[in-house]
Amino acid sequence: VRATLAQLGYEKLDDIIGRTDLLKPKHISLVKTQHIDLAYLLMNAGLPKWSSSQIRSQDVHSNGPVLDETILADPEVSDAIENEKEVSKTYPIYNVDRAVCGRVAGVIAKKYGDTGFAGQLNITFTGSAGQSFGCFLTPGMNVRLVGEANDYVGKGMAGGELVVVPVDDTGFVPEDAAIVGNTCLYGATGGQVFVRGKTGERFAVRNSLGQAVVEGTGDHCCEYMTGGCVVVLGKVGRNVAAGMTGGLAYMLDEDDTLVPKVNKEIVKMQRVNAPAGQMQLKGLIEAYVEKTGSTKGAKILSEWEAYLPLFWQLVPPSEEDSPEACAEFERVLARQKTAVQSAK
Repeated sequence: VRATLAQLGYEKLDDIIGRTDLLKPKHISLVKTQHIDLAYLLMNAGLPKWSSSQIRSQDVHSNGPVLDETILADPEVSDAIENEKEVSKTYPIYNVDRAVCGRVAGVIAKKYGDTGFAGQLNITFTGSAGQSFGCFLTPGMNVRLVGEANDYVGKGMAGGELVVVPVDDTGFVPEDAAIVGNTCLYGATGGQVFVRGKTGERFAVRNSLGQAVVEGTGDHCCEYMTGGCVVVLGKVGRNVAAGMTGGLAYMLDEDDTLVPKVNKEIVKMQRVNAPAGQMQLKGLIEAYVEKTGSTKGAKILSEWEAYLPLFWQLVPPSEEDSPEACAEFERVLARQKTAVQSAK
């Protein structure tokens, strides 16, 4: 870069920032670029008032009030954390409130570790949550959002419970609308997420041990998943289960459109034949209906014998011999025991 600057007759980047007159479009005859208009990029918007050095030397600004600080300042919440009690609180939330509950989880984890908290925080939020809502939750945190949320819901959560439901009388059908954003449940190592509605793209990417039930997703669902369990009660986008090496996914396919959407490089698709798998699926849907009041989930349970054959189970090689995926698990286990005894 310096050599290029020197060749142009300039010493530093500050000298050329804003100098669109130095840019010239490179005309290449390609079909995909022939309709691109660069006029707006080459337009002169004026030179900056401050140099990049002046901008970098500004005083660090405050993020303003942080909702987690308000929660932790609540005497009932702090007492519940300090003395392992149960408390229920409700707070309004707005889309400028990001990473809500992350600091609360940090305080609990610092004092008790990941699994040592014997109390219970039942926190309900009403409104529209900003990014990373419910991130890094720990066991003992039951978080409920009545409204909607942006990207990264449940990011890195290690335990607890996270429920997102729309407000009453929404004017739309919950199972047909996206209620949380992209990349939710990213890298979760535990806990449960129940969303009454659809999620955005890359749902449960890198999920390790989290469990989730949702009513639809965008593209790349269960991407790079290594553990846990995901249940989808509606349509999904393309490239499902790409790079999925662990965990299980159950997908409802009411109109036979799922098969071409699944990336089969690693996982295989099969119906839910194993009794343990059927129990796992039904148990998660039952918990989901109890927590969210989902009419779609309730209908599936009331007509279970009709809906069960419509579910696909996505199974990576690491889960093929698990009780939930292997219909012959008991027989295989008995054969293995017999082989071990014979070897002795």
